[in-house]
Amino acid sequence: MLYQDLPFLDRFAAARADGFTGVEYVGAYDVPVEDLRAALDGSELALFNVPSGDWAAGERGIAALPDRVAEYRAGLPRALEHARALSCPTVNVLAGRAPRGADRARLRATLVDNLRATLEVFAGSGVQVVLEAVNDRDVPGFVVPTMADADEVRREVGPELGLQFDVYHAQVLRGDLLPTYQRYAEHVHHVQIADHPGRHEPGTGEIRYEFLLPALQAAGYSGWIGAEYVPSEAGTGWLKAFA
Repeated sequence: MLYQDLPFLDRFAAARADGFTGVEYVGAYDVPVEDLRAALDGSELALFNVPSGDWAAGERGIAALPDRVAEYRAGLPRALEHARALSCPTVNVLAGRAPRGADRARLRATLVDNLRATLEVFAGSGVQVVLEAVNDRDVPGFVVPTMADADEVRREVGPELGLQFDVYHAQVLRGDLLPTYQRYAEHVHHVQIADHPGRHEPGTGEIRYEFLLPALQAAGYSGWIGAEYVPSEAGTGWLKAFA
């Protein structure tokens, strides 16, 4: 989402220049692993998504779609290959949008089965699989819109599955950010941030990150925090306040 004016592989150096010590991306399965490793150049890769459908066409995951099971599972070995080759500790799963008129129970069952299959593929690798909740106001029809929904799926799938806590998505639907994090903290393995409204840099909206980020740390979170926002004219100066 950042550095969209640059070619993909050039964005890694731009992130380092701005002070980011790690990066994350949606997916780069069309880029040779050797090129990705060279672009990282000492930066750490914190997270990427398992293959998630046609992003450019507006798809936001396929893990809950019954007619895409073969496609989803075929992508898992490639995701594991990238995670191992690039020493990435965490991969993210997106459930996707519910097709119009879809049977919600069938979507849920498909998602649970696919997540169990994902955990089997990644078993013993040391790579953590997480499920992300995405608000269904910005992404209408998203199958897992809240942290409560994601945690219900996690409990059905099994304890090896983790959660991603996206502060922006949580704020859009529920707010109550710190108590929400604390409720699921034991299972949260990755955090993403953006301000609201607008999904821009921290400090441009209503979320008090000067309170929230230290509070997450005080609550025991010590993992990566991904800056998943739409850049505005504010730039990356906000990072110095929290580095």
